[in-house]
Amino acid sequence: MSYQSAQQPTKSRAVPRGRLWLGDVTHSQHHLSMTYGMDALRFETSYWYGDVDLNELRERYGATAFERLLFHILAFEANKLISLGPATFDLGAFAHFHTERFATLWKEVARKVWAQWRYLNDLPDYHGPAIVGVPAAQDNSEPIEMEMGSPRLLCFCGGGKDSLVSLKLLERAGFSYSTFTYSSSVYGNAEHQHQLVDGLLQHASAERHHRQWVYDSFIDAPVMRFFPDFGAGGILAAETPSSIFGALPLMLQHGYRYAVLAHEKSANKGNLIWDKTGEDVNHQWGKSLEAEALLSDYIRSELVANIDYFSILQPLYDVGIFKLLNEDLAAVPDTHSCNVRKPWCCRCPKCAYVWVNYMAHLPEELVDSIFGLNLFDVEENQLWFRQMLGLEEHTPFECIGQIPEARLAFELCRRKGLAGRAMSTFIEEVPAVDVDEILARYQVVDIAGSRIPAEIAEKVRDLMRPGAE
Repeated sequence: MSYQSAQQPTKSRAVPRGRLWLGDVTHSQHHLSMTYGMDALRFETSYWYGDVDLNELRERYGATAFERLLFHILAFEANKLISLGPATFDLGAFAHFHTERFATLWKEVARKVWAQWRYLNDLPDYHGPAIVGVPAAQDNSEPIEMEMGSPRLLCFCGGGKDSLVSLKLLERAGFSYSTFTYSSSVYGNAEHQHQLVDGLLQHASAERHHRQWVYDSFIDAPVMRFFPDFGAGGILAAETPSSIFGALPLMLQHGYRYAVLAHEKSANKGNLIWDKTGEDVNHQWGKSLEAEALLSDYIRSELVANIDYFSILQPLYDVGIFKLLNEDLAAVPDTHSCNVRKPWCCRCPKCAYVWVNYMAHLPEELVDSIFGLNLFDVEENQLWFRQMLGLEEHTPFECIGQIPEARLAFELCRRKGLAGRAMSTFIEEVPAVDVDEILARYQVVDIAGSRIPAEIAEKVRDLMRPGAE
């Protein structure tokens, strides 16, 4: 997924200018500090790991392999500065890691994640900065072989309904796993974020729970206010790619074979087709099957040969995931998904989408106890509901399902007798919903269309079917 700041785009068709650069990376036992910038502007991101010894990892796998790993973590943290429209990307002291494969990966992530930013700023011809210098003629380095540990599965847990369903699928299939949670300064107080996730994990059976704290000096900085010459607004960051690279030290420390994410099939389709470029502009591209395959292949070939990651929910659309929540209703009140004010602000696209689907697929009394109000009547949500119903130019730039899934949720709410301002819009402006047709398309279990390892897929396939029936 990618996240975006409250700084709004200017529709200015800014001309790319300036130099994005990488600074230094320093580390102590549990702390990683990275600097990067744009021209004279300097920013820092810090990672704190609860149970990773970075000094020991450097000793175990060698200085060169460790430095290569830190370079990738830094590069995919610094790429959020693409939101300032740089013309060039200077790798600085890490230029010796400039390979054809790295350039291909970095450029593809830049092109796909920032398609939304380019669309909002009307920059169809800008595909990210040009990397300074030429790739190394030959890179003879081999990916390291990790020392395996137990359990093999490290499950990312953000605290939402997808995390809950993924953990329960693994438990019921008989797999042992550990969990990984990271807080980010973009989402508010770190301790509050971890406490919320801990509440959900009380309903899970993880062997261990690992934490990471991410502090960032760029996302909330008033860059556009003081440097309007950059000429473009809105900040995006490639959260999923950066979080994968950021989790590698933890996986290496404890020997996790697989990182398990909870990205659904609904994320594979974007918000709109941009008429100027023909691109599928997808806010969730970082969660897509395409991104998963691209990043996984790169990590195995260039960094760690026996690490992989996959999404356990890739076979399912949101419709099936919401249905599976009925098997764990006691845990649903401890889920949270809001990216504005956790656990729920009740006035953003994510809250609006989750609420209408909770109302459609779960007991109404349970949903009322969580949200406490009818989001159909909240003024701020009217645009979000119109967008997700397909009544505007594009769907909301958030991690939500597709238009037919939203229309199905509205129709199921209508049949329950739920009313409100947004429901009136649905009844008056949306064509009659063919429930059977939507269910035929979206209530599937597409194991073949996922990258779940065969030994895991065999055991979770039948457990997914109740969500599709």
